[in-house]
Amino acid sequence: MATLTIAPATEPNTAHHQGLASLAGGAVTSALGALGVWVGLLAVFGTVRPLHIGWLIPLSGVYLALDPLGGFFVALTGGVAIPVGVYAIGYARREHLGRLPSAVLPVFVAAMLLVPAAGSATTFLVAWESMALASLILVVADHTRPEVRSAGLVYAVMTQLGFVAILTGLMVLSAAGGADRFAALAPVSGGTRIAVFALTVAGFGSKAGLVPLHAWLPRAHPEAPSPVSALMSAAMVNLGIYGIVRFDLQLLGPGPRWWGLVLLAIGAVSAVYGVLQATVATDLKRLLAYSTTENMGLITLALGAATLFANSGARAAATIAMAAAVLHLIGHAAFKGLGFMAAGSVLAATGLRDLDRLGGLARRMPATTVLFGVAALGAAGLPLGAGFVGEWLLIQSLIHAGANHDTLVALTAPLAVGAVALTTGLGVAAMVKAFGVGFLARPRCAAAGDAAEAPGSMVVGMVIAGCVCVVAAVAPGVAAPMLRQVLAALPAAATVQFSDFGTVIRLPRLSGSVAPGWIAAALTAAVVLAVVLARWRSRRRPRPVLLPLWACGADDLTSRMQYTATSFAEPLQRVFDDVLRPDTDIEVTHLDESRYMAQAVTYRAKFTDAIEDRLYTPVIRAVAVAAALVRHAHTGSVHLYLAYGALGVLIVMVVAR
Repeated sequence: MATLTIAPATEPNTAHHQGLASLAGGAVTSALGALGVWVGLLAVFGTVRPLHIGWLIPLSGVYLALDPLGGFFVALTGGVAIPVGVYAIGYARREHLGRLPSAVLPVFVAAMLLVPAAGSATTFLVAWESMALASLILVVADHTRPEVRSAGLVYAVMTQLGFVAILTGLMVLSAAGGADRFAALAPVSGGTRIAVFALTVAGFGSKAGLVPLHAWLPRAHPEAPSPVSALMSAAMVNLGIYGIVRFDLQLLGPGPRWWGLVLLAIGAVSAVYGVLQATVATDLKRLLAYSTTENMGLITLALGAATLFANSGARAAATIAMAAAVLHLIGHAAFKGLGFMAAGSVLAATGLRDLDRLGGLARRMPATTVLFGVAALGAAGLPLGAGFVGEWLLIQSLIHAGANHDTLVALTAPLAVGAVALTTGLGVAAMVKAFGVGFLARPRCAAAGDAAEAPGSMVVGMVIAGCVCVVAAVAPGVAAPMLRQVLAALPAAATVQFSDFGTVIRLPRLSGSVAPGWIAAALTAAVVLAVVLARWRSRRRPRPVLLPLWACGADDLTSRMQYTATSFAEPLQRVFDDVLRPDTDIEVTHLDESRYMAQAVTYRAKFTDAIEDRLYTPVIRAVAVAAALVRHAHTGSVHLYLAYGALGVLIVMVVAR
């Protein structure tokens, strides 16, 4: 009996097509990023003619208009997309993501580039919703896992609620301003202005991951593919800040003092709460996600401080605070994109995100280790880090703001200084934990011990982002021309120029300066001198006889003798126990021979988002109850549904009248 065997010829074909799709998707993403940088810089330093496409959207069409503020955010988004596109080529091949994510990634970048370029409310809303839908598709790319489906559901609900708030706010703004185009809006005042401020801060704050509307961020970022996480955390959340700056601080600004207080308070709470969650997180990508909430909080705090100081007469401090926000946006885009790409390399090599199981990566993945160290240094806000100059300027603005003896500023500024200092200290602890336990410690499982370095394109993408981090840390004066153009477009910072921003950064009209390049040079020289002296001294001494050290009876150190991420954060957990509300459990197993001798001790700590538990859970229950009641009104009668619609239209017409 003859048997016919047909070899499966489709698998190599599929792999080949997936490789081509990943190459094309990554190349188009980087090309769009380069185009965004070019157009954005052209808008910042020159003039870009508005573009109107009347047939694309009924009634209003698409209207694109770029000014220096929009150009800055377009260039910033494009700058993130370039290394992520290069990185995505190797990542998609290694993780076998399929064709859909590779095809949607450029669409996501294009939508993000259109958001700051929109010159009308209609165009802005279309671009914003396109960005949200593209990001949602990318988040649920691996929808076979229940964690991904849950994260996608939370993200979809939060992003649509935020869109409703933005839609309502812009509709009210356009109706009150008498125009759809931003440049033609008439001034808005009274209760309408306050309503637009409240709606837009809520909607854009949700996209930026500000507390308490941050619940989607620590869920979606860990479950999304790592190139998507990098784009969302380093580029998309910036557009939430763009919305606040564009609508609340520019079109509606200059706002009253209490607007500044609201933004300052939201930023301070977001920064402290985000970094607290990051210090106790053991999931590497979840830690980076909470770090995003922290940094968006610091930027919002700076925006609020600039608004408050400008209204209180402290114009120089307002300019410094706004400059701090702009520079921190640049630094955060660089180090957070790099951090998520490095975390994605670890995930691709080991299949793990749990810091309690990682370790030993410094020898197995040296390039990824160094680059993650650069990102961690920037996130910690320390000198030689990309986030240092922005945080230093923010502290300086808060310290010098009380010189005009304004009571409100004198009370608020010290509290803000304390919030920033606490955030920075805890941020250092979180990044030391991530880098020390995850990369420098001994491997805690076979997957970590057998890890291999990331492919070439992934390393190249990370190196590009790492170089930007180094430039932002050592030579931030490169961004000085762009910084001046952006500050001149904002009412709170337009009156005082930040002119002396070069190798040495000097505060305008205030005492204080810093030279990041000289700090880097001094530290480098000190390290080189220490190494040279150590080698010279070792050559003059006779070679010692190496003997094994006494290690308390232990032959060699093991991973069980080192701190885990959980144990590293345990002291901080105890200090902030009332805020974190951990669920801890200690289980002791005794020997059969004696209950006084322990065979094993197991410690478990489960951290949940306290705000999510206390705020969102009751709301979800109330919505479920309301939905159950409304379900009784759905009888299946078409006539009844038409009556509901007619009643709704009548109510809207009465309210509009």
